[in-house]
Amino acid sequence: MSLDLRIFTEPQEGATYDDLLAVARATEDLGFSGFFRSDHYLHMRGDGGVGPTDAWITLAGLARDTSTVRLGTLVTSATFRLPGPLAIQVAGVDQMSNGRVELGLGAGWFEAEHRAYGIPFPPVGERFDRLEEQLAVVTGLWGTPRGETFSHEGTYYRLADSPALPKPVQDGGVPIIIGGSGKRRTPSLAVRYAAEFNAPFESAAASGRLFERVREVVREAGRDPGSLTYSAAQVVCVGNDEATLRRRAAAIGRDVDELRANSLAGSADEVVEKLGTFAEVGTERVYLQVLDLSDLDHVADIAEGVLRQLP
Repeated sequence: MSLDLRIFTEPQEGATYDDLLAVARATEDLGFSGFFRSDHYLHMRGDGGVGPTDAWITLAGLARDTSTVRLGTLVTSATFRLPGPLAIQVAGVDQMSNGRVELGLGAGWFEAEHRAYGIPFPPVGERFDRLEEQLAVVTGLWGTPRGETFSHEGTYYRLADSPALPKPVQDGGVPIIIGGSGKRRTPSLAVRYAAEFNAPFESAAASGRLFERVREVVREAGRDPGSLTYSAAQVVCVGNDEATLRRRAAAIGRDVDELRANSLAGSADEVVEKLGTFAEVGTERVYLQVLDLSDLDHVADIAEGVLRQLP
């Protein structure tokens, strides 16, 4: 079984930049390939602690405070930023990291955070329309040859004679991640724009069905299905003994039995075995969602017990 493992965090639950930096450096030092964060402005459990941090501001800091680990969002909401400034932000962070950035981009779904911070929240159909147009603008700006200009006349966004700068430094541009369980529009957008398709918080069987649907759409479009990376995101909770496992589950407000049934939880060996079921359905990469950012020993236990068992 060969799987690429990345650490995925939810800082909106309350985390300072220093909290994130500690986890990102542990992620890098312990050998995980990527450190990713959500892009949210409101907590979803508890009281939110110290409050949220902005995704791309913190990733800019991490770009300078780490050196090898991949960095990105899972996923940025298209409702939060205009596509032109977003393209500038992401390209700038890519330059700051020497080409280690990836952009997960989605339509947005959490209405309460939009109300809390005064962000417009259109109906779901319009949000997907905006996502599609943002993908066209962002990739269009990055793909415009130096010395030429980019224009776009869309339903929601209009750009006239943009110099389309700055450029990402990665060969082929910043990889884009698109994910979700949609049967029609999501696979279509992944085929057109993505380097990676992500199945978030689905069972192995459901993830396999999503992957096969995406492969079918990719083949119909004349694209090689192997040109996409197929990934999953799962909550992780590892304990070398039952007491540690229960303590870590309680710290994130979850029941151990529920976690074992629906996530990657248990001993390291149990988690490796369950990861095998994801690999069997074509999963190539897994984002391990670590919810307690104060428990760096947890990240170390995952590295020692899980990561070290994978080739």
